[in-house]
Amino acid sequence: MSMRDALKTVARGLATLVVVPALCSFWIRRPIIGADRALEGSTQALGLVPGLLGQYLRRAFLERTLAHCAPSAAIAFGTSFSAEGTRIDDRAYIGPNCHIGLAHIARDVLIAPCVHIPSGSHVHGTRELTVPIRDQSGVHQMVHVGAGAWIGALAIVMADVGSGTIVAAGAVVTKALPDNVIAAGVPARVLRARDGSEPASSATSSSAP
Repeated sequence: MSMRDALKTVARGLATLVVVPALCSFWIRRPIIGADRALEGSTQALGLVPGLLGQYLRRAFLERTLAHCAPSAAIAFGTSFSAEGTRIDDRAYIGPNCHIGLAHIARDVLIAPCVHIPSGSHVHGTRELTVPIRDQSGVHQMVHVGAGAWIGALAIVMADVGSGTIVAAGAVVTKALPDNVIAAGVPARVLRARDGSEPASSATSSSAP
C-alpha cells in the first residue's frame, strides 16, 4: 500500500468517527419520521461542510445509510439526498447543490452543479382535480444514470440516461435516453450520437448500468 492510499484509509476511518453522532441521529429519527425524511435532513446538514473534509464526511455517512455508496464516490458541497434506496457506484461525481431522489448513479458518472434527479416523473399524483396535488399519492421510480454519463448544470432528470450519454445544461429529461448520444432541450431530445453518426432514437431504452 502506498503512502497516499494509507493516508486515505486513515482519513476514511477518522471521517467515520466524526459522523457517528449524525448516524445516531439518523437512526433515532428514522422510525419516527421515516427513512427518506431522516436522510434528507441529515444530508442537508452534512452538505454544509466545505472542501475535502466535507466530501469525506458525506461519503462516510452515505456509505452507511444509502443502499450503496462506493468509497471512491465524491459528493460536493450543498448536495442532499431524499431516498434511502439510492445507489452511487465507483468514481461517480455529484457536484455542488444537487438534489438526488431515488436514483442509481453508475460508475464514472459526472453530475454538474444544481442538477435535480427526482424519483421519476410521477412523484406527485395529479389526476384528481378536486384533490390538492399535495394530498394525492405519487409513485417513486428508480432513475438510472448509466456508466460514464455526463449531466450538465441545472438539468432535471426524470427518466433513465444511457451509458456515455451527455445531457446538456438546463435540459429536462422526461423520456429514456439511449447510450452514447448528446441530448438537449425542454423536453430533452437527442441531437446526435457522440461519434457523429446519425442520431439514435430518443425512444430507445437505455441499458441498465
